[in-house]
Amino acid sequence: QVQLVESGGGSVQAGGSLRLSCVASRNAYSARCVGWFRQAPGKEREGVAVIWTLDDSAAYADSVRGRFTMSRDNGKNTLYLEMNSLKPEDTAMYYCAAEMPDICRADSTKWAYWGQGTQVTVSS
Repeated sequence: QVQLVESGGGSVQAGGSLRLSCVASRNAYSARCVGWFRQAPGKEREGVAVIWTLDDSAAYADSVRGRFTMSRDNGKNTLYLEMNSLKPEDTAMYYCAAEMPDICRADSTKWAYWGQGTQVTVSS
């Protein structure tokens, strides 16, 4: 069983930066893919960034590309999401997630492991 714990959320003004962290209880890097997702009030959860661990390739949502960067530190079992030039529309609960070792499903609702989330609020 993998447990994921996010931290680093908070309140910032537009244009500011935050760095989210997600610590795994054990090595989650056997996961085929890991990612960050977010959900704003009244909206569906959306994918923010995903890393496929076999080759460390990454993909980003159009809305955050060029402003957010996802990375991971294998030695610390930690995922990061560096968020720059934040906008009010980035306000949401942010979750990290990991898949099983042998699959990376396109439907993220089926991903195996999820954290509890960390709130990000961006004021204008």
